[in-house]
Amino acid sequence: MANFIDLDQIDILDLEYIVNLGLDLKSKKVSLNLADKNLAMIFEKSSTRTRVSFEVAINQLKGHAIVMNQRDMQLGKGETIADTAKVLSRYVDAVMIRSNSHKTITEFAQNSSIPVINALSDFSHPCQIIASLMAIKERIGDLKNKKISWFGDANNVLNSYIHACKAFGYDLRIAIPDSYDFCDEEIIKAKKNGASITKFSDAKEAAMNSDVIITDTWFSMGDVAEKDDALRQRKIKDLQPFQVNKILFDVASKNALFTHCLPAYRGFEVTEDVIDSERSIIFDEAENRLHAQKAILLWCFGVK
Repeated sequence: MANFIDLDQIDILDLEYIVNLGLDLKSKKVSLNLADKNLAMIFEKSSTRTRVSFEVAINQLKGHAIVMNQRDMQLGKGETIADTAKVLSRYVDAVMIRSNSHKTITEFAQNSSIPVINALSDFSHPCQIIASLMAIKERIGDLKNKKISWFGDANNVLNSYIHACKAFGYDLRIAIPDSYDFCDEEIIKAKKNGASITKFSDAKEAAMNSDVIITDTWFSMGDVAEKDDALRQRKIKDLQPFQVNKILFDVASKNALFTHCLPAYRGFEVTEDVIDSERSIIFDEAENRLHAQKAILLWCFGVK
């Protein structure tokens, strides 16, 4: 049994295996299955790509999905997380959780006797980054020493790019406002472990000769700035200098790619001429969520 919670907690060879297996599954070079395995899918947050990709993934692997929304269960409300984990461990073969709090996932895993998969938390988003790295690798090959640059907010998605940096050997450049320190602790830990990570306060400097340019929504689900107009306007002002646009691509590598985990808000974190250009691989990444989920599920069960 193996949990899939944070990328920096998984062996480097296993991460490489998962990415390569995802690509092999996509190209139909391998055919594996999880016949009769049951996956419980717990959603505290609404979802499009995660819901569809995981449900189709387990179905294509000849297993079954049970979808459980927050309103359908008592997780952390009428029943403790620990008790729910122990009960579900006796019903299903694995649990995928899309949670408001990372602590919910880690506490569930500590009390579970079956694999637990982090399908998103406020701290990290590892499944998404597997799909992204697959899409990048499809276009430019080995990720080692490639310059991958992040622009905009400091959030859970960035944490997972930080967690994967050492394993895949890319040079991660991070261009965010100086006061945005959400990821600072993870950056320090990763660099101590040998990851190549540099923070920039100037977006154009971070984009110089980059092979891949990445951003994410400025307003993640549940962000207080979503509902508070004053905070929203302040955040827009802070992040505007880090918008992904033609100016950044003019100094990036000649064949630089753009990607984004979606949903995207054109005119905020990225301009239309970039996200809808031939350089954009956003839909390759989105498609890869399906094959990444299959690879993650197979790895959790040790099926090779």
